[in-house]
Amino acid sequence: MAKIHPTAYVDPSSEIDEGVEIGPNVYIGPKVVIGKGTVIKANSYIEKNTTIGENNVIGPLAVIGTDPQHLGYKGEETLVEIGNGNVIREFVTIHRGTLYDDGITRIGNNCLLMAYVHIAHDCKIGNYVVMANAATLGGHVRVGDRVVMGGFSAVHQFCRIGSYAFISAMTGIDKDVPPYVKIFGVPGKIQGINLVGLRRAGFTKEDIRKISQAIGFFLDAPATIKEVALELKEIFNDDPVVKELIQFLENPSRQGIMRRKPFEGEEAF
Repeated sequence: MAKIHPTAYVDPSSEIDEGVEIGPNVYIGPKVVIGKGTVIKANSYIEKNTTIGENNVIGPLAVIGTDPQHLGYKGEETLVEIGNGNVIREFVTIHRGTLYDDGITRIGNNCLLMAYVHIAHDCKIGNYVVMANAATLGGHVRVGDRVVMGGFSAVHQFCRIGSYAFISAMTGIDKDVPPYVKIFGVPGKIQGINLVGLRRAGFTKEDIRKISQAIGFFLDAPATIKEVALELKEIFNDDPVVKELIQFLENPSRQGIMRRKPFEGEEAF
C-alpha cells in the first residue's frame, strides 16, 4: 500500500503504485503516474501529465510537470517523463514539453538534481547526470550520460552536452559541448579532457589515451568539423570510445559545436 499523508491531495485520475510515500501538503494533479518505492516529500507540487518511475526521492517544494515557459504554448497536452532511482532535491523545477519539439521533457535514471536546478521544456537528460545547485538548462537541451554540471552553470536552448563532459561552476554554454571534455568560463571554453570523470567511470588507460588523441586532433586540426569526423573514422575505425565523439560531431545542433580552446596564457574566465 502507498503511504499518503492526510494533508496531501492526489487527483483521482492519477496512479500511485505500492510502496510510494507522499508527504504533508503534497499536490498530485491529474494523469500523474508514480512508480513503486518513490518518496515525495512535503509541499512538493506535481501538476499533471507526469510519469515518475521507481525508487525516486523528490525533495521538499520541488515543482514538476508545470506548463512550459514558452510564449508559443497554448495549453496543449504535453508530458514529463522521469526514470528510476533519481534524487530530485528541494526547489527543483521541471517543465512539460511543447509541440515545437516532441512534447516530452525526459530525465533518465540515477540522476542527482541538487537544489534549485531548472530543467526547461523539451530537455532530454541521460543517466547518472549530476547537476549541482542552481544549474539551469534552457529549452530543448540534450544532456548525455554521466555529465556533471557545476553550480550556477547555464546552457543555452537547443545545445547538446556530450556524455562524460564536465561543466565547471558558473560556466555559460552557448554551443554544443563534445563528449569527454571539461569546460570553464563565460563563455565556456574547452580546457582538455575530463580525466577525473573518465577514470571514475571506469575507462582504461588505453581508452583515455585514444580519447585524448581524438580530442586533441579535433581541437588542433586545420580542418572543418565534418572533415575532422571523417579523419577520425579513418584513424580509429570503429573504436566504440571514439565513435561516441564522431557521432556527436556528425550531428551538430543549430548552435554549432564548441571547438576553440584558450590560447596559451589566456584566462578561462
